[in-house]
Amino acid sequence: MEQHEYTKNKSISILGCGWLGLPLAGHFVQQGYRVKGSVTSEEKLAALFERGILPYQVTITDQAINCDDIEGFLDSDILIINFPPSRRPDITSYHPAQIALLIQAMETSKVQHVLFISSTSVYPDLNREITEKDIVTPSKGSGQALLQAENLLLSQTKFTTTILRLGGLIGYDRMPARFLAGKKDVENGDAPINVIHQDDCIGLISALVEQEVWEDIFHAAADEHPTRKVYYTLAAEKAGLEVPTFAEGKPLCFKIINSDKIKHRLRYTFKHPNPLALL
Repeated sequence: MEQHEYTKNKSISILGCGWLGLPLAGHFVQQGYRVKGSVTSEEKLAALFERGILPYQVTITDQAINCDDIEGFLDSDILIINFPPSRRPDITSYHPAQIALLIQAMETSKVQHVLFISSTSVYPDLNREITEKDIVTPSKGSGQALLQAENLLLSQTKFTTTILRLGGLIGYDRMPARFLAGKKDVENGDAPINVIHQDDCIGLISALVEQEVWEDIFHAAADEHPTRKVYYTLAAEKAGLEVPTFAEGKPLCFKIINSDKIKHRLRYTFKHPNPLALL
């Protein structure tokens, strides 16, 4: 591993170095932070090491945290929690239990600030534009689990927490062409989509950390919101796949995520404001 010069006086631990967490950790290394990252399997540790990230193998269930040195992993100023709820029947109790165990482990750590990566799935479909002032009443289990986890973190006094609720993640190897290709009578074709590119996820997270924006709640999605029909049809066409067909005449269920709050607070301009331009 090449030697990195740590130019920042704060250290960061990222719990969950997958599709978003790994390039995010690499970004912070390049910015001069001392970065610790976690993965759940031993074979993924090398990818962290190669990027100058101090690697840890961490798995959290609803019963225990499995890590050879959880104290070492949590020996940072900032903790970014970046793993989604597991898809399972008991999701609404399992995920909050994971977060509760993590909070317990943090009681003796030096973590001062937490950034929790959540999802816009906590908002119901209100068939209108959504801002952070809207009351959150999740309809899906994943949203309910995330909201409980958010509230557990926000209620702590030992550290401050900022919540970042992201729209659907796109970019690089996570492109949408195959998602609906060839499907018939897909519902909600005229509903607007809420997606965000990996570059903007990293840009926003980095700005929150750099500007030390704590004890707040934000959500984020690209500025433009094309309809599902337009977006997934064009994605399939560009990829040379069978285009989906969409059901007509059924009531729409949708939301439009308004990202003005985070853009104004951070003075941030989206690198990829129009999802269609990425196809």
